[in-house]
Amino acid sequence: MTLLTAVIILAVVATAGALAGGIVSMAQGGEYDRRHSGQFMFARVGLQGLALVLLLIALLVAGQR
Repeated sequence: MTLLTAVIILAVVATAGALAGGIVSMAQGGEYDRRHSGQFMFARVGLQGLALVLLLIALLVAGQR
C-alpha cells in the first residue's frame, strides 16, 4: 500500500467519522447540536473535498505510469 492510498483511506474514514458525529449530534438534539452542527458539517465537507482531491491526484499519478 502506498502512502497516497493510506492517506486517501484515512481521509475517507475521517469523513465517515464526521458524518457519524453529525448524525449522532442531530439525533440527540439540544444545545450541543445547536452549537456543533455547523462544525460537523464544515468538517465533513472539508474532508470530502480533501478525499476528492487526493483521489484525483492518485488518478493522475496512475495515468502517468
